[in-house]
Amino acid sequence: MARWIAGLDGCRGAWAGVLLDLDDPARHRAGLFATVAEVLDGPEAPLRVGIDIPIGLPERSLGGGRSADRAARALLGARGCASVFPVPPRAAVYAPDYESAKALSRRDSDPPRAPSIQCWNIAPAIRAVDALLRARPDLRARLHEVHPEIAFRCLNGGLPLEAGKKGAERRAGLAARRDLLLAAGLPEALVREPPRGVGPDDHLDALAGLVVARDILTGRARPLPDPFEHDAHGLPVVIWAPARRTSDERPARSC
Repeated sequence: MARWIAGLDGCRGAWAGVLLDLDDPARHRAGLFATVAEVLDGPEAPLRVGIDIPIGLPERSLGGGRSADRAARALLGARGCASVFPVPPRAAVYAPDYESAKALSRRDSDPPRAPSIQCWNIAPAIRAVDALLRARPDLRARLHEVHPEIAFRCLNGGLPLEAGKKGAERRAGLAARRDLLLAAGLPEALVREPPRGVGPDDHLDALAGLVVARDILTGRARPLPDPFEHDAHGLPVVIWAPARRTSDERPARSC
């Protein structure tokens, strides 16, 4: 029986997705998917899916946001913590427009905080995943929040990567992440070529989610924080990190 896993990353109002059969790694595919449900209910019916989107929303945001966000920043340190934004309170995520979201977020956070425009731009994706998991509780055991930069740092032996994925460092940063994914055992044909309509960085982030999904399924992934809590609707508030590297290529540190 095939054991499919998947990774998803937001991409231009859709989802960059990758799927892999753990029992036959030659079987894989990548594509652009309109919805998360399209992947979960697709022919592969993946057992675990790592997705780069917040799952579990606070009714009221305190301090640095969710416990999962604080744990993620602690792991990434000063150099990488800016990539983990505070998830706004639920009312702000469901606001009809950005001005309303800012007002509701300030009302429901202590100290008062307004979401950035970048955060607001992904609010439709956050709402879609939140609504899906609330409507279909059976999917909660299959769909798991990940953070690509946490995954890459753990695959890099707990060390920060030298180059980022944007700007002048882009070429080196993408190459370094491809090498880590290959070293983690993903098929070269899946790693090297993003599908039509998917940018290289989105493809690599989806692949990072795939690695975490594999480690969750095999019982090797680590929850941040541990133990983790649940939101008012019973959704887990946890970001999953891949297993510690055991190779001699990198010294194992914080991951």
